[in-house]
Amino acid sequence: MKSVLTTAITAADAAGRFPTNSDLESVQGSLQRSAARLEAAEKLSSNIDAVAQEAYDACIKKYSYLNNAGEANSTDTFKAKCLRDIKHYLRLVSYCLAVGGTGPLDEWGIAGQREVYRALGLPTAPYVEALTFARNRGCAPRDMSAQALVEYNALLDYVINSLS
Repeated sequence: MKSVLTTAITAADAAGRFPTNSDLESVQGSLQRSAARLEAAEKLSSNIDAVAQEAYDACIKKYSYLNNAGEANSTDTFKAKCLRDIKHYLRLVSYCLAVGGTGPLDEWGIAGQREVYRALGLPTAPYVEALTFARNRGCAPRDMSAQALVEYNALLDYVINSLS
């Protein structure tokens, strides 16, 4: 799994060199932010059901046509799957916060996602809306510290950009 440390070492190995001071400073910066990341992961994990449900509700409010017959959210099964997918992305964000890198998202959430959604005829805009809502709903200090919120938002932006 990719973390900031494995990424720095892999980049140095690919270039045929030892890690540079810049590589090590990047690792050190990530380690210094680890407490904030773990705080964000803990807060998200303890509220993941509520955050996912609010995000789902926000995306369905904006894209209400998805509830029409034959659309991507037209049956109870489809609704459950949509909520499940949103929760899956949030869980992966939580994992990324814990490991300090985008590895879980890259490996289990992003690789091939556009092709899967395209093959299934699912629009990605509602997922973008849901994750954008989850990002914008966060508030420091109500939900977490300012630095934890920065770490959380950065990973949500990463997912949102991959779906856009």
